[in-house]
Amino acid sequence: MSKRALLSVSDKTGLLELAKAFVDHGIELISTGGTKKVLEEAGVPVTSISEVTNFPEILDGRVKTLHPNVHGGLLAKRNNEQHQAELNELDIQPIDYVVVNLYPFKETIAKEDVLFDEAIENIDIGGPTMLRSAAKNHQDVTVIVDPNDYSKVIEALEEGVPSLELKRDLAAKVFRHTAHYDALVAEYLTEQTDEAYPETKTVTYELKQTLRYGENPHQEAAFYKKPFASASSITEARQLHGKELSYNNIQDADAALTIVKDFKQPAAVAVKHMNPCGVGVGQNILEAYERAYEGDPVSIFGGIVAVNRPVDQTLAEALSSIFLEIIIAPSYTEDALNQLTKKKNIRLLEMPIYLNEPEEQLKTVSGGVLIQDEDRHLLLESDLEVVTEREPTDEEWSDLKFAWNVIKHVKSNAIVLAKGEQSIGVGAGQMNRVGAAKIAIEQASDHAHGAIMASDAFFPMPDTVEVAHQAGVRAIIQPGGSIRDEDSIQKCNEYGITMVLTGARHFKH
Repeated sequence: MSKRALLSVSDKTGLLELAKAFVDHGIELISTGGTKKVLEEAGVPVTSISEVTNFPEILDGRVKTLHPNVHGGLLAKRNNEQHQAELNELDIQPIDYVVVNLYPFKETIAKEDVLFDEAIENIDIGGPTMLRSAAKNHQDVTVIVDPNDYSKVIEALEEGVPSLELKRDLAAKVFRHTAHYDALVAEYLTEQTDEAYPETKTVTYELKQTLRYGENPHQEAAFYKKPFASASSITEARQLHGKELSYNNIQDADAALTIVKDFKQPAAVAVKHMNPCGVGVGQNILEAYERAYEGDPVSIFGGIVAVNRPVDQTLAEALSSIFLEIIIAPSYTEDALNQLTKKKNIRLLEMPIYLNEPEEQLKTVSGGVLIQDEDRHLLLESDLEVVTEREPTDEEWSDLKFAWNVIKHVKSNAIVLAKGEQSIGVGAGQMNRVGAAKIAIEQASDHAHGAIMASDAFFPMPDTVEVAHQAGVRAIIQPGGSIRDEDSIQKCNEYGITMVLTGARHFKH
C-alpha cells in the first residue's frame, strides 16, 4: 500500500516543492479546498478529502477533515495488530504525512477594524485536531506545521524516510504551535469579558533572538516578544548600528525607554543597572540631555541614554563625546547617524516614543509568577496636599512634580533630589530610607542646597527630614500615611521646609 500525505495549508510558501517531492517518492496526495486548487493548477495529482471521507465538506467548510477515515488513518499504531485489523475492517487507509498550517487568527485580530464574528471564523478547528492527532502518533506519522521545515523532510525523503528523531522534533514543534495558537484565542476571548484574573493564565511569546549569555556569562538566555507588542516597545526597536544587544543591554534599554515615555516635554534619561542616574527636561532636547548628563556625569559613562525627540547633529556631537552603550531615539538625522556611527561599539536604536501605555507585568518567583498592572499612576493636582506652614514656590512646584515623575522608576527604598528640572542625586535600592537619602545627598554635593527631595514611600520617622535640612533641601514630596507623619511635618515647619503629600506610593522592588 502506497504512503499518503494530507496537505491543508493557509500559507502556501514552499507548498509545490514539497508536494512534488512527495509525488516523486510515490506518496499519494490528499488535500482540501484552496490547497487542492493550487496543486491542481500546478498539475500535481491530488485526491480530494471528500473522496477519503465519503462525505462532502459542509457548513461553509467548517467540517471537512473531522472524520474517522482521517483520524483513524492518523492515530492508528502501525505495530498494533488490533489497530491494523480495525483499519482493514473499516476500510481506512493510514495517513503517513500531515502538512498543515492554521487559519490566520493572529493576523486577523491584529487588524484595527476586525469584527468579533470575523475573528471567530478564523479560529481553526480541523487543523489543530489533525496536527495533534499526527503529532501524538509521531512514531508513525511525520507532521509538518512550519514551511521552514519542508527542506528537512525533502532531504529525509532523498535519504530514505524521516528519522524518529526528526519526527519527534517536528511533533514537539506542533504542540508548541497549537499551544501558542490556543493561547492567542484564549487571550482574545478573555479580553471580550470582564475577567481580569481568570482561573488559569496562559501566556505566549515568540522568540526574537538567542543571546550570547544572560546577566552573567555562565547563564544561558534568550529574548522573546509578545505577539502584539506596541511599536513603542524595546522588542520592536530597529537597530541602526552596533553589535548585538546583550541580556543586560535589553533590560537597561527597556528601563530607559519606560522612564522617558513618562514625559511630554523634551526629555533625556540616562540609565545604569536599571536605575536612572540622570534625568532632565528642557526647552529642547539638547538642553534636556545636558541636564541629564550634569545630573551625574560619572555614572552616565558606559550607560544608556533615551531621548523622546529626534537626534540631530548637535545632540549627536554631545552624545559621542562620552562612552555610551546604547542610544534610544524616535529618529536620527543623516548627519547625526554619520557622527554616531563613527563609534564602532555604540548601539543605536530607533522606535516611536509614545507616552506610557499600561501593560501587565509578570515577575517569576519560585514555582509561580506574580502578575500586576504596571505603575502608571499619574499625579493629579487634586491629589496634592501641602501639609506645612510654608507653601512651595512656583519653581519648587515644578521640581516637585518632575521628581515625583522620576521616583517611581527608582528601585526602593528610593530618594531623588532635583533642581531646575534635572535630577542631581539618586539613592536607590537601600534597606532604609535615611540611607537612600544620604546617598542622594552625597551625590548631589553642594547642589543639594535649595533642592527638592522626593521619596517613593512615607517617612516612618523624622530622621530623613533631619538629613534633608542639613543638606539644605527646601521642599519634600512623599506619599504620607505614616502614623508618625506629624513628627515629620513638625520638623519641616521648624526648618522652613515645605512638604507635599501625594497619597500614593511608588515601591519598585
